[in-house]
Amino acid sequence: MIAEAGHYALVLALALALIQASVPVLGARLRDPVLMGVARSTALAQMIFVIASFAALTALHMTSDFSVVNVYENSHSLKPLLYKISGVWGSHEGSMLLWVLILALFGGLVAAFGGNLPLSLRALVLAVQSWVASAFYLFILITSNPFARIANPPIEGRDLNPVLQDIGLAVHPPMLYLGYVGFSISFSFAVAALIEGRIDAAWARWVRPWTLMAWIFLTLGIAMGSYWAYYELGWGGWWFWDPVENASLMPWLAGTALLHSALVMEKRDALKVWTILLAILTFSLSLLGTFLVRSGVLTSVHAFATDPTRGVFILLILCAFIGGSLSLYAWRAPALRQGGLFAPISREGALVLNNLLLTTACATVFVGTLYPLVLEVVTGDKISVGAPFYNLTFAPLILPLLVAVPFGPLLAWKRGDLLGAAQRLIAAGCVGLVAAAVLLAWTRGGAVLAPLAIGLAVFVILGALTDIAERTALFSAPLSIALRRARGLPRAAWGTAVAHAGLGVALIGIVCETTWSSERIVAMKPGDSVAISGYHATLADFGQRQGPNFREMVGRFIIDVDGRSVGVMTPSKRSFTTRGMSTTEAALLTRGVSQLYISLGDSNTDGSLAVRIYHKPLVLLIWLGAAVMAAGGVLSLSDRRLRVGAPRAARKTAQALQAAE
Repeated sequence: MIAEAGHYALVLALALALIQASVPVLGARLRDPVLMGVARSTALAQMIFVIASFAALTALHMTSDFSVVNVYENSHSLKPLLYKISGVWGSHEGSMLLWVLILALFGGLVAAFGGNLPLSLRALVLAVQSWVASAFYLFILITSNPFARIANPPIEGRDLNPVLQDIGLAVHPPMLYLGYVGFSISFSFAVAALIEGRIDAAWARWVRPWTLMAWIFLTLGIAMGSYWAYYELGWGGWWFWDPVENASLMPWLAGTALLHSALVMEKRDALKVWTILLAILTFSLSLLGTFLVRSGVLTSVHAFATDPTRGVFILLILCAFIGGSLSLYAWRAPALRQGGLFAPISREGALVLNNLLLTTACATVFVGTLYPLVLEVVTGDKISVGAPFYNLTFAPLILPLLVAVPFGPLLAWKRGDLLGAAQRLIAAGCVGLVAAAVLLAWTRGGAVLAPLAIGLAVFVILGALTDIAERTALFSAPLSIALRRARGLPRAAWGTAVAHAGLGVALIGIVCETTWSSERIVAMKPGDSVAISGYHATLADFGQRQGPNFREMVGRFIIDVDGRSVGVMTPSKRSFTTRGMSTTEAALLTRGVSQLYISLGDSNTDGSLAVRIYHKPLVLLIWLGAAVMAAGGVLSLSDRRLRVGAPRAARKTAQALQAAE
């Protein structure tokens, strides 16, 4: 009965979505407040029904109801409760239900907290949001029904894919989807603005909080997925340029450009046409990521769907929304007023440079990701595009961006003083050069440019601090005045500085891990010892152990530094008999922000055990930097100027124009 209720709730959500997709548009056309008001009530009701449907599927998984196909194929009665719940989105059908849940949730949030929006704009935004929702409801109900029943229910389930039975995968997909789907609001705002034919600074103020929220979640989702791959897959890497990894990176790059472009539009009423295009492209890349993961065109540890026939439906959705929105853009954009002018050397100019480099980097990843797929379709040849391509194309675009990051906040709007900004960054630049020089003299081996990259990261971090110091007059006014100015500084200014500093922190971790990490691959017996980067790892013993729904071989390693024991590491190799699959559970020993990493391979005929040991210097800075960037986004989001929406004057002007029509 729960399955039927969940399915019926999803059908009702589709019916409400179709009403929401049509009636408010008619109301906006006729300027009828009653019809436009339908958008708010239907969005809230739709959200409630989708929550009910998702809750029903969750209950079926928690109670191990194997009469439901989705539960049978992705659960097991002995599986821990946490993984029964995460199994809801560990399957293709459940993950698509999570997709529409988050889509409906964002629509409901706009309906509930969008009271500061003009009525017609809110109606159109919610209508566009519902167009997207209707397409995915149909996709789920026609091709991916999560509530399908089994005529003769089995006693036991097939269990969830073992690599997904991890705390990281319990958190990573919801975070990633909150980012992916969150950009649908920016898309809906852009399409609604094109339909209305009016885009101004108030529009940018309204759209920025939603874009920033999606960007925060996507940042955390990518970081969580990277860390999961690092410790769960046993290969010791944190980024492989896998096509599905790239599918999440592309909307992140475009979304970062959108945030900066919307700032120019809000402050200077400029870059209107470009900002609208970025909003469309960012969500289009999110849809592309959904297509790559859910269509079956890719084989990856991240890809869930294996039925290419579903890909045809998603491809139609992709073409409809991307093609339709870009066609609307081509039709309406030429009629839009361009807005304010500015000098090339200005804060606007710095943000335009930021946009050019980010979008070009995104285009590079786009080509590297899709070229092998297109080539295979056209010629049948299979090729892979990996790290060498991206190192030669992506990195040269990011490095000048990092150089420019500290300059942007120090330049004035409209016309800036590049020499003055450079003079204020002399101290940061000198410290960065000293750091590079010290590393050049101290380190042995690795890339020659690595110390320079570390120096650049230090420059980015200190440049962010310089911006705060300049704003608070830290070195030119008494400390009491500086503290008072710091307390009065907008949270968005603090958020910008924190996010930029997080970028520098992540860069330090990336450079150190990729340049100076050490690796040993050895066959070990109990009592054997291996030396790596000042550590000595001794295999004390290994044996079998029974888990709740798996059996594992566990090794116990004693770790010494200079003859002093610093820890015990217990990597394992798990075998899931129900699925007939095995996973590698790496052991991590953290010292500061560096890690010792051990993973087990197979047993050899001589009784030895294959062991992989890594030393990863400063590796945790990669994910700490991402967390700091997200924290900067949260600080900016908490700024009252974003929470209250458009300025009162802008709202009055917009309402007056609307009334005049």
